[in-house]
Amino acid sequence: MERWRCPFWVAAVVFGLTVAQLLVAVVVPGIERFEDKAFPVRLVVNPLMMLAPPAVWWWHQRQTNGSDPAPWGAFTLIMAAFLIDVTGNSLDLYDSVDWWDNLSHFLTWIPLCAGIGLLICGSIRPPWAILAAVTGLGAILAICWEVGEWYTFIRLGTALEGAYEDTLSDELLGLVGGFMAALFVAWRSNSSRRGASATKVEATPG
Repeated sequence: MERWRCPFWVAAVVFGLTVAQLLVAVVVPGIERFEDKAFPVRLVVNPLMMLAPPAVWWWHQRQTNGSDPAPWGAFTLIMAAFLIDVTGNSLDLYDSVDWWDNLSHFLTWIPLCAGIGLLICGSIRPPWAILAAVTGLGAILAICWEVGEWYTFIRLGTALEGAYEDTLSDELLGLVGGFMAALFVAWRSNSSRRGASATKVEATPG
């Protein structure tokens, strides 16, 4: 499947904006919106998770002597999910806007699952299998995220009130976001196949 492409600098900007906000949250003291949200941990984990897909792709290319162009479009989508989450904290949306937490889970899961889907679904056929794979991925990631929130906050008594309802809604919205991403990946796959078929027809001697 032809991956959605964009210039390297777009991914670099998304990464830089995310890390800059994380640094402010950790280094600048007394900003209440960042308190009790594990930002020192995020400053380490988020950049590592954002850089993991390019690192794995680079390692695979070296192992297979590949020369494919880097899929910066997919990498940028994955990184954008972290940017949305961190920016929501920087703007204090999680505490000042009641519905932002739910909207954020939906919005972040779309680029996250779309980016991963573009990377892993190149050989998956037919389109319904892509829908199932990417939607299932969204559900798994939503569950893993909620386990992480439980370990970081809820088990220690932070954000305990309404935790059950919040967990269910977050998992549901992650699932829906994964499905929206799956629709995009399936559409891209179908478009790429049609384009490849048209190229073969044009190249066939008449």
